[in-house]
Amino acid sequence: MKALTSTLRLQFHRDFTLNDAAALVPYFARLGISHVYASPLLTARPGSMHGYDVIDPTRINPELGGETALRAFIDTLHEHGMGLILDIVSNHMAVGGRGNAWWLDVLEWGQRSPYAKFFDIEWHSPDPLLEGLLLVPVLGVDYGEALLDGQIKIKLEVDHGQLYAEYYEHCFPLTPPSYGELLRGADEPRLRTLAQHFDALRTEPAPYTTAVQLRSELATLLKDPEVCAALGTSLQTYDSTTEEGFRRLHNLLERQHYRVASWRTAADDINWRRFFDINELGGLRVERPAVFEETHAKVFELIREGLVDGLRIDHVDGLANPRGYCRRLRRRVDRLVASRSGETHLPIYVEKILGAGEQLRGDWGVDGTTGYEFMNQVSLLQHDPAGESVLSQLWSETTERTTDFLEEARQARQLVLTGPLAGDFETVAQALLVVARSDLMTRDITLGAIRRALLELIVHFPVYRTYVSACGRSAEDEPFFQQALEGARNSLNEGEWPLLEHLSRWLGGENLHDVPRGAARKARRYACTRFQQLTSPAAAKAVEDTACYRSAVMLSRNDVGFDPQLFSEPPANFHAACQARAQRFPRNLLTTATHDHKRGEDTRARMAVISERAEWFAEAVRRWRDEAAPLRQELADGPAPSAADELILIQTLLGSWPLDLAPDDSSGMKEYCERILKWQEKALREAKLRTSWTDPNEAYESACRAYTEALLITEEAKSLRLEIAAAADHIAPAGALNSLVQTLLRLTTPGIPDLYQGAEFWDFSLVDPDNRRPVDFASRDHALDEADDVTELIARWHDGRIKQWIISRTLAFRQACPALFTAGSYVPLEVEGDQAERVLAFAREHAGDWLVVVVARLGAPLLGDATTPTINPARWGNTRIRMPQALDGRALTPLFGGIECVSEQASLGMALALESLPLAIFHTTAYQSGDSRP
Repeated sequence: MKALTSTLRLQFHRDFTLNDAAALVPYFARLGISHVYASPLLTARPGSMHGYDVIDPTRINPELGGETALRAFIDTLHEHGMGLILDIVSNHMAVGGRGNAWWLDVLEWGQRSPYAKFFDIEWHSPDPLLEGLLLVPVLGVDYGEALLDGQIKIKLEVDHGQLYAEYYEHCFPLTPPSYGELLRGADEPRLRTLAQHFDALRTEPAPYTTAVQLRSELATLLKDPEVCAALGTSLQTYDSTTEEGFRRLHNLLERQHYRVASWRTAADDINWRRFFDINELGGLRVERPAVFEETHAKVFELIREGLVDGLRIDHVDGLANPRGYCRRLRRRVDRLVASRSGETHLPIYVEKILGAGEQLRGDWGVDGTTGYEFMNQVSLLQHDPAGESVLSQLWSETTERTTDFLEEARQARQLVLTGPLAGDFETVAQALLVVARSDLMTRDITLGAIRRALLELIVHFPVYRTYVSACGRSAEDEPFFQQALEGARNSLNEGEWPLLEHLSRWLGGENLHDVPRGAARKARRYACTRFQQLTSPAAAKAVEDTACYRSAVMLSRNDVGFDPQLFSEPPANFHAACQARAQRFPRNLLTTATHDHKRGEDTRARMAVISERAEWFAEAVRRWRDEAAPLRQELADGPAPSAADELILIQTLLGSWPLDLAPDDSSGMKEYCERILKWQEKALREAKLRTSWTDPNEAYESACRAYTEALLITEEAKSLRLEIAAAADHIAPAGALNSLVQTLLRLTTPGIPDLYQGAEFWDFSLVDPDNRRPVDFASRDHALDEADDVTELIARWHDGRIKQWIISRTLAFRQACPALFTAGSYVPLEVEGDQAERVLAFAREHAGDWLVVVVARLGAPLLGDATTPTINPARWGNTRIRMPQALDGRALTPLFGGIECVSEQASLGMALALESLPLAIFHTTAYQSGDSRP
């Protein structure tokens, strides 16, 4: 098995199975990939296109080929010296429908189900309608209306003797103690006798096993057609379209362990933790040992057998105790790996969004994050600070919206906390009320006051969450909590400030051991846990899923894990981040594209060029908006599209316009238009300004669709379309330069580079599902066999082969010199001369082996009107790199071809370093670069 030197992310689903991936392994190996990094492979909801909606964690998904296909896929990986990193979902499972046996058992038995404590359910609600019940918010209409329309029906599963209520695809098992009523309604003596036994389950201390036996008896009786017909007649009396049936069905449903309700009740009344605000994903209590063991059993089996070589933990911040979970997982994994001969370590990565100034905790026992923060760091490096004021002015004057992203995010947090997450918010407020009432000194604090203070505290929270232990908040958490407190003080009346101090104490400011044992300590712990599990989805929904679609001073700065409030940062900040990563998490994943990104890596890279040509862009936008005026519609609530939505669309078109798409190519434009329309619908609804997922504004959405279709495919807007296409073509070479640079930085800075499926060619995708479209791997495989003359590749850069070529050659180098990348130091190199600000350079060193990386940044002015992503060497003038003294006089071999260089007087001229490409790798090892795939 090769060392972990690179990963390739694959998205598995019914149309791309494990067998499909197995056929591609030889290509992945030749590309230089050491490990495939797979989306979740456990059994998900039928038809799932992503795998995060797991319904059975004990089996490999049969839609992907099942365990047989998985083992065959892994055998193929091993034959090529490769391994598998598996994405696992510890936070939640898919619920609803009829596929999750654990969830159905909870519906059937309530708190007596052995799985009742698997899910994060609050059984003791202050709402009398939910006391001891589970809210099931799946109805498309109000409950009474659903009954009147006969949408809920009682059904019989003959083979298993099971009765259940059915609402379209949803199944609601009837609890066995309520079977007696339905059986007695049948004119059949044997069923009436059996009904008495079902009735007795109400008082039986352990009814679970007995119910299984009784259902088996019922199934046996139902083999008699007369008995089956008699029961069927009884069930017909529960037809709620009749007056008596309405009453009978309602009374029956009232005796169940759940309350069926409209989906709209979930926001306010939900009494179980969801993944964000998704009613189909229920939170798991993986902190409980039994849940941990059951949900991880299959994964542990695969690790024990040597079939899995790494883990990726989805949404770690959703867990009650991320640190405790990760440490428990590390201990278990280490024991399993110790039993495998010749292996000592299995990497664990967590999907974690790091806020400004936040670092991944060093005591979790993990190898790093999935790399969103690196994506942000590269993006900041490639935005020109000179463009910020121009683009901010353009946004402000065009849209009349704020340029302050934090303000947009705060407004969005208020929206989600009082809307989609209102029920979760109320759970925390009620928990804090219990804490307040447990102390005579605070029992007069009202629920209303708690709600007001809690809302402002979360609105101003600067990170996703804190990680409070029994000892209270850590020193790392404290600055973030204090920042939230200060923001809340500025928003609340001075008379409510003392309550903030109580919240600070209750939410981790005090050692739990100082709180008396019993109910008070339990209440404090519960409130703290639920608070932390609320701030994370509040941040995600507000920032990623709302504010990032409302504010677009520079759209390429709005993505998962980014801090859009920051426009750019100098190379020194990038160097500092790389040095910190080399010291703390040298095997952290590095990514620039994921299944969750809002724009493909090359879409963002091209958009970033706008920051370098801000004046040109601002002038063009003003002209284009004037030309597009006839395409807009005036609705009662304002123009459609709004100025903000129009400006966001323009940026999107410039960034994603396919390189070889001619504006007069009718079929190509229709296909592109369909992609843009799907993106647009999501963007408009996520912004939640004029329309939303819960309350679609058809008039506004229709007008926006008409605008976009007119712009992209009608003769009416042909001249404007030609201008936009020409503008996209104008910035494309500089965008490609950015793309190649970010690719090389991902491959050479401290960490493990992660390649998203298909992104070895240009990736001008948009938000999902656009970024999960089928990949043409055959063309990529074929391209790897073609000639690799750099001059030819640059001349034909539109086909993306130049990007693949750089990836394959650099990955081959990584595999030949793994220690240089995983253990090598990171040394920032100083740049001098007229164009010094347009260069980033650094060295890696290990055991006397050296690597020097040089890349151009903010290169648009140097490119000028060039039609390829190359810079004339003469434009570098007197710009030079100050090299390490240890390299003085030593020959430096270029990995990407060209002549050998020598560091003279500890410096290297940029004209020589970047003679043929805007990026270069030089090395002093024995590695020979003549073949990119040794």
